[in-house]
Amino acid sequence: MAVRAIRGATQVDADDRTLILDATTELVTEVMTRNELTTDDVISVVFTATPDLRSEFPALAARKLGFHEVPLLCASEVDVPHALPRVIRLLAHIETDRPRSAMQHVYLRGATALRLDIAQ
Repeated sequence: MAVRAIRGATQVDADDRTLILDATTELVTEVMTRNELTTDDVISVVFTATPDLRSEFPALAARKLGFHEVPLLCASEVDVPHALPRVIRLLAHIETDRPRSAMQHVYLRGATALRLDIAQ
């Protein structure tokens, strides 16, 4: 087994608890589905949110999806001028036999602008 990392991001319309949880749920679900993962495959997940998102921890959405034994961490993204606002990012570390090139990174909603080269 190798350790691999998967990136993802999404954007919400406003700093609203429900919007943050719904968008994070969608992002985590897409990462897991596209990469054919279970929570047993996940080593840890780091979530970041731009400083304009303060209504909820994105990790709560993962907990509600069953990530009870997976270490989760939330942090604030660097406040760069002119950066895309209201963005939630994740970096998931997983165990897999698949090569790095097989990892499916997931960029949803307005966050597709962050990685036009790999956005779905």
